[in-house]
Parts: sequence; C-alpha cells; structure tokens
Amino acid sequence: MKIAIVGAGLAGLCTAQALRDAAAGDITVVERGPGPGLETSHANGALLHPSSVEPWNSPGILRFVLANLGNEASPMLLRPRALPSLLGWGVRFVRESSPARHRANTLSNVALALRSVQCMKALRARGLEYGHAARGSLATFRDPAAFAKAQTWSRWLADHGGRSRAVGPEEAVAIEPMLGATAGSLAGAIHHLADESGDAHRFCQALATHLAQRGVVFRWSTLVKSVQSTARSSGGARLTLALATSDEAAPPPASASFDVVVLAAAWWSVALAAPLGLRLPVRPAKGYSVTWSLPREGPQPHTPLIDGDQHIAVVPVAGARLRVAGTAEFCGDDRRIDPARIGNLVRQAQSVYPQLAPHLASAPRQDWTALRPMCADGKPLIGATRVPGLFLNTGHGQLGWTTGAASGELLAQLVTGQQTAVDPAPFSPARFKL
Repeated sequence: MKIAIVGAGLAGLCTAQALRDAAAGDITVVERGPGPGLETSHANGALLHPSSVEPWNSPGILRFVLANLGNEASPMLLRPRALPSLLGWGVRFVRESSPARHRANTLSNVALALRSVQCMKALRARGLEYGHAARGSLATFRDPAAFAKAQTWSRWLADHGGRSRAVGPEEAVAIEPMLGATAGSLAGAIHHLADESGDAHRFCQALATHLAQRGVVFRWSTLVKSVQSTARSSGGARLTLALATSDEAAPPPASASFDVVVLAAAWWSVALAAPLGLRLPVRPAKGYSVTWSLPREGPQPHTPLIDGDQHIAVVPVAGARLRVAGTAEFCGDDRRIDPARIGNLVRQAQSVYPQLAPHLASAPRQDWTALRPMCADGKPLIGATRVPGLFLNTGHGQLGWTTGAASGELLAQLVTGQQTAVDPAPFSPARFKL
C-alpha cells in the first residue's frame, strides 16, 4: 500500500510513526516547508494538558464573544471581517456549547489526551528527546468564585480519569516558589498531576529524523496543489497529488499517485478537501506565544502555570526559556503578528512573575503566531471520509500537542483495520457527513 501524508507537523508525523509501526506500506510525507514542525506546531504552548481539553465553545460563549467585540485584551476575539467565513460554522459552534454537548465533547477529548500521554511515554522509551518534564501544571485563581468553579470541574474530571488536587496559596508557592511574590492575591490553585511539558518543535525534529531512519520518505518544500480521485478498473480509487516545489535542486514529479492520502495539514486541509466535495467544518483560530531566553543564573520558574483569570499558560521550556501562550483570534486567514496581542501577553507574563519583569524587558524574545485548525464541535476530525482512500487528521484547535500522538495512533488503526485504543466515533468525519 502506498500512503501519502500531507503535513509534517505533530498530526502528520505522529500518523507516519503509527503507520510505520503497523507496517502499513510505503509512506511519504509531503510538507510545504523546508523542515518539520515549522508552522502551527512550532511554538505552541509547550504544555500537554489532559486537564484542560474542554472545547472553547463553553456554555455562554456567544454572549462572551459579543460582549468582547473590539476588546484587544480578550482571550477570545472575533474580528468583524471574519464573520462571512464563520456564519455556517458558527451556528454549529454555538449549538455545541450547550452544557450536555460541551461535557460530552470534553470527555471524548479527555480519553484521547490520556491515551496520548501513554503514547508519548512509549516514544520517549525509543530515545526521542524533546525537553520533556513531568511536573504537572498549576492552574491559579485570584477570584474565589472562579476557584470554586474550577474545583467542581476538576472533581468531575477525576471521575473520568483526570488527576488533580486543590491547594491553597501556601502550597501553590511550595510547588512553584516564584509565585511567592503574588501569593497574597491568590485564592488557590488546582495542581493537575497528569500534565506534562516539552518543546513541540524539538519533538517534530526528533521524530522526523527517527522516521527517515525507518524508511519514511520526506518531500520538503513541496506544495500539494490539489488531490484528485479517479476510479480504478479493478475497483477502488486512486488518489493523485498534484505537486509543486520551491526546491529547484530536487524537484518532485508533477504528480504522484497513492492508495491512501491523509490530510494532516491543519487549516490548509480545508482547501485541499473542498474540490472533492468535502466541506470541512474547520476554521482558523489565531493563537500567539512569546518565548524568552532567560539567563541561566537568574530566577526561573520550574512548573507550568495556567493563569485561570487571564487565560494564559506560562511554561518553562528546556534551554532556559520561558514561554507564554494564549488567546484565540478569529480573523480569517490573516497570519500577521498583531503587536497589541503580543503586548498583552508580555504584560500578563510580567504580572504573573513580577520579579522577572526586568529580565523579560531585555531578554532575547521570539514572537509567534499560527492559525490553529478549530473544528466546530471542539473535537478533531480523525478517520475516513466518503472519498475512498482519503483520511483526515486535522481540526485539533489548541489540542494538537496534547492529543497528537494518540490521534496519529487512532488514524493508523483505522487505516489498517486494527482494533482502536480509543472509541473512534466521536472523532469520525462521518459526524459531519464527510
């Protein structure tokens, strides 16, 4: 069997890994960038968080978004120019925000995330190194009502595999001493014990190297212009990729045919699927991060922090780096970095760790943004489509790093007809008649 995977980010590489383990056939990964993990997977929040996999369309989301129109500091911002592209998608997004649907979708994501933690442990056992740390995460709250609500939510998650405990300000400081400067303002925190952290880009690089050594073929700097399906005289279908390259030293053929094609190209999977009659319910949600290189001899946090009031993650990354990530901005396919959004993240990081403010003001800094592929119901699309041989592994939104390994495993099990480790039904493209 000849298999093509479009996209060499977390979803595509984890799919290739699982298919190679299953001895599924000859595997080719096609990536428009010059290397792995250079776009949506590149500088994400660095936190694998089974504790926080609830879809963004929580109950009351429509009221929240409308109330924050034009608020540049809002954790979820809707740009009016994006409205035409969101109309149909937005109806489903709001419909899935009912309490019952939101909880059901959350539980599906929890199962995928917890399985992903197991898959990542198995990959580390093979020698993959990506700055992994297993300190859990600390979700902090200044508002007592928000802290009480978080405790109720974490107790509910505990009944479904989540592991956490509520702690007071003093114990929160014992877990992360750098919170001492702001402990007086804390109502409490939730210590999420199963959460992990790591450098997603470093992971992608290590996994791509590992896969190349196992015979997976990579076509870098190669753009898939279209996917075409034609019937075979012997039955079934052949899927043909029309290719273009920016690497003149090694141009690929104008087209290549495969038995199976997996679209794992994040938001750009939508455009590739459309000519085949598949309207993916995925829209881009722009996320931002800022990464500082800190002096090794200076003060540094050690525990990933989720600020429940500001809706940001502040995560230590291997190599004496600190990353703050957050926000969702619906602005169409605009990939420009908005200085106002970056400035807001910088100020939030300084408020979390005021003793770091002088360092953050002068330390080398990387500003980053990417278009997260957000599915309308907050769950990824994983599985076969109605086009024979065409599979999807996209729509993960903010959960690509948290669920990537298990998503790849699930997709490979569906391609090869193996028993699946998690229930595939909640993630099936068939739920949208794809």
